[in-house]
Amino acid sequence: MEKERTFLMVKPDGVKRKLVGEIIGRMEAKGFILAAARVLVLSPTLAEEHYREHRGRPYYRELVEFITSGPVVAMVWEGPGVVELTRRLLGHREPLQALPGTIRGDYAGQTTQNLAHAADSPETAAREIALFFQGPVL
Repeated sequence: MEKERTFLMVKPDGVKRKLVGEIIGRMEAKGFILAAARVLVLSPTLAEEHYREHRGRPYYRELVEFITSGPVVAMVWEGPGVVELTRRLLGHREPLQALPGTIRGDYAGQTTQNLAHAADSPETAAREIALFFQGPVL
């Protein structure tokens, strides 16, 4: 399996609850390499572009308001199968459906605040990495 890259973001609830280290630790324990990271508060413009595929849906405004409500940690991770395996580590976006042992299964309590976002495909990962990291990422 060839090495790929993914985008992972710890959302404001994960930062506020001090779960950044736990999430990074699980990624490292899986053998993935952290290629880039930054802490920022998203502007409404960046949030709207990040969630552009959700425009027009009833929950779109809530997504944008939540993701801009505090600091996030945006990261680029590398490794074989990293896109799919990161999503499996996170667990289902609905906390009631997230299995124990996944990040959301262990720590998330509500759908709107489910701790982290991960790209769903290599193409989405490339788009999101470009949004959050200008210039080449090592």
